[in-house]
Amino acid sequence: MPDDETRTLSPAAPTAPADPAESPVSVPSVPREQRKRPVWVTRTVILGLVLAALNLRPAITSLGPLLEEVRAGLGMSGSVAGLLTSVPPLCFAVFGLTAPRLARRFGPAAIVCAGMAAIAAGLLIRPYLSGTAGFLAASALALMGIALSNILMPVIVKRWFPDRVGQMTGLYSMALALGTALAAAATVPLTQALGGSWQTGLAVWGTLAAVAVLPWLVLTRHPSTRASGEHTATQEHGSDPVPTLSITRSRTAWALACFFGLQATAAYITMGWMPQIFRDAGVSAGTAGVLLAVTMAMGIPLAFVIPRVASRMRTQGPIVAVLGLCGLLGYAGLYLAPASGAWAWALLLGVSNCAFPLALTMIGMRAKSGAGVVRLSAFAQSTGYLISIPGPLLVGVLYQHSGSWGLPIALMAGLMVPQIVVGTLAGRNRTIEEELR
Repeated sequence: MPDDETRTLSPAAPTAPADPAESPVSVPSVPREQRKRPVWVTRTVILGLVLAALNLRPAITSLGPLLEEVRAGLGMSGSVAGLLTSVPPLCFAVFGLTAPRLARRFGPAAIVCAGMAAIAAGLLIRPYLSGTAGFLAASALALMGIALSNILMPVIVKRWFPDRVGQMTGLYSMALALGTALAAAATVPLTQALGGSWQTGLAVWGTLAAVAVLPWLVLTRHPSTRASGEHTATQEHGSDPVPTLSITRSRTAWALACFFGLQATAAYITMGWMPQIFRDAGVSAGTAGVLLAVTMAMGIPLAFVIPRVASRMRTQGPIVAVLGLCGLLGYAGLYLAPASGAWAWALLLGVSNCAFPLALTMIGMRAKSGAGVVRLSAFAQSTGYLISIPGPLLVGVLYQHSGSWGLPIALMAGLMVPQIVVGTLAGRNRTIEEELR
């Protein structure tokens, strides 16, 4: 690989403190010899990011198309099923808080490697544990691995590709959307091909996570990836450039956390309940899974485009507004004509769900340093997932007590309004370092 490319794709080395006037994603110049990294290591990092991203949603979207069978097999009520759809954000919030500390001690690569192993183990055993409690416990193990990897993806991108935050965020967001859509579309056909057992149809996704362990296992043995994320970020600037004040003093951090929480609420309601909405409207189980896959597949091209566009804009408010408007139109259609316009509503909600890669991009842009991204990523994602916990559960309760989808869909549409407001605030051109200073 040419030397210029090697320098571009390598992590930043020690240098002087960053100028406060720099753009949020700018990187100081460093000596040429300190920029060089083995080409195979950089390529392995990229491969690891893509494989990890592919495994960040199948644990959730593989469940939606088979939720009715799982409920019958485990004897779940509608409220308990709503609790099941709330488990992912709960685990993301709780376990995500531990990611920065674990990354400091063991390094981001080692934690992502452990996360992929936890996903594989959880998905392979959860269908075969007896009762709802065992299913939830194994799901929590897989979701713990997802939570740790969720937090550290922006950190790894900021560390290894500091001048390509938008491009690399788009790459792994696209892979994440691909894995999400693949699990939604293929779970029912795979279940039928493997004998019709929902247990086998869910367990098969553990093999994909097992493959994702391999590149991270290699990276944990390389010196350049064993250093801790926050320690390395500190070295990049000679000293920790993040003020010691609590990040809770930053209005931008709170706006980003609320935006992340509201988009996560919409995403997990969609992944957990949209297939059931279509099935109750008369759509077959297989088609309902494909419709969810279409929704998730919209993120494949858009997750690559939106971060690149957002990183070139001073403020991201206009993108937030467009995505929110698509969500409002999609929910209106889902309320008025769920079956006859199903494909159109799936497309609109797919566009709206691309608020996730936008939020990840803004995490990288709202902090100047790697250490700042670690703190902001942990705060925004953990707090955001806490905010999102009641949504899927409330949808299940409203559905069970009202006997229809009118109230749940009205709730989903109503949450789009504050999402647009806080997303516009989070998209302003400022950084947490500036606010805390």
